[in-house]
Amino acid sequence: MRPSDLTLTAAAEAIRQRRLSPVELVDSVLARIAETEPHLNAYATVTAEQARHTARHLERELMAGHLRGPLHGIPMALKDLIDVAGLPTTASSQVRAGHLAATDSTVTARLTAAGAILVGKTHTHEFAYGLTTPQTRNAHDPGRIAGGSSGGSAVAVAANAATFALGTDTGGSIRVPAALNGVVGLKPTYDLVPRDGVVPLSWSLDHIGPLTRTAADAALVLTALTSQQPPEKSPSPSPLLPSPLRIGIPRNHYFDHITPEVETTVRQAIAHLSSLGATLTEIDLPLTRYLQATHWGLMVPEATAYHEQTLRTVPDLYGADVRVLLEAGALLSAADYLRAQRARTLIRDSWAALFDHVDLIAAPATPLTAALTSQHSTTWPDGTTETVSDAYVRLSAPANITGFPALTLPVGHDQAGLPIGMQLIARPHADSLLLHTAQAFERSSPEANPSL
Repeated sequence: MRPSDLTLTAAAEAIRQRRLSPVELVDSVLARIAETEPHLNAYATVTAEQARHTARHLERELMAGHLRGPLHGIPMALKDLIDVAGLPTTASSQVRAGHLAATDSTVTARLTAAGAILVGKTHTHEFAYGLTTPQTRNAHDPGRIAGGSSGGSAVAVAANAATFALGTDTGGSIRVPAALNGVVGLKPTYDLVPRDGVVPLSWSLDHIGPLTRTAADAALVLTALTSQQPPEKSPSPSPLLPSPLRIGIPRNHYFDHITPEVETTVRQAIAHLSSLGATLTEIDLPLTRYLQATHWGLMVPEATAYHEQTLRTVPDLYGADVRVLLEAGALLSAADYLRAQRARTLIRDSWAALFDHVDLIAAPATPLTAALTSQHSTTWPDGTTETVSDAYVRLSAPANITGFPALTLPVGHDQAGLPIGMQLIARPHADSLLLHTAQAFERSSPEANPSL
């Protein structure tokens, strides 16, 4: 096993015990980037020399007895919406060609202070306005999409070309690529992680969170992102579920229009949680018919408002798919936007009431595995046709509308060997419950933990 193959938790422990140096780990990850980039194209920018310089500095700190915490010497990748002083923040768009960030974003500053080492900026669907990240290829099959918009971050982690990465999530942009590439993706509670210095898509829907190989890794990154005091060493994840744990299984919406393999695999994962002691309860989700309209009614006008000036002055620099969405936003009235905000309040309040009866909701992360790069739509057995992006966002958007924390973790594969993800959703600020439950699952499931 090469150092680049280590999970964050394992690498942190090896560094703490002086069995692995930050320089060795960074060199291994950079070598892996060189191997994978020609066919995956996860990175917009690779900061090799800067990473090596920082690794040497952190190694000297370590030898002097100063360990900043579990992220000390850990290589990270940041989605190219996130400012790093002196580096481009392109948002994978010609609109921002030549842009250099003047200062670090808050999340960059916090992770750097915790000892993480930037190895590069990862590709996004242009301005995060899409669910495919077309320039990046799936880590398991380069003929399939990476998912988006944090496709580069998910692929880098899945390919062992970053020990962890950050993404943003406005309608599933962390959780969808995490599911399609077989990694863990956490969308924290809205506003738990600061968005200062991050290019927005939709101010009221955007979230920032980690993509990692395990839920235990995600917990360590979230601690640094929220400026909590890190533990002196990586904690040992508990194999036990929180007790008692009540899990709600939706009767509607989440299991509508999904492939049989996804449904079977996710239901088996839910049954595994039951075998660990969770109580399963079927629930009916309210107001689901309004979810798509509400999500679009919020996201589209907010995105257009941010891009108003450049859409007017340099419209031809946008990709065609993003430009048409931004132009559509100008057609929505203030009354339409206010109706969407009112609908969001009704949805959030009615979904919050569900947590009087359950602690978590368990459901599929995506309705299908990674689509072929040439596939633009999917047709379900009842004749309903959806675009690929609409299919992916359908199961993710509720947690953005409500602001509830949601986590995706790998739970199996389809017959083609493509990953399948399960999504867990909790009440606001119950992020630790999501992480605890996911860690218990992965500690006891061969699908989530191949070492078992």
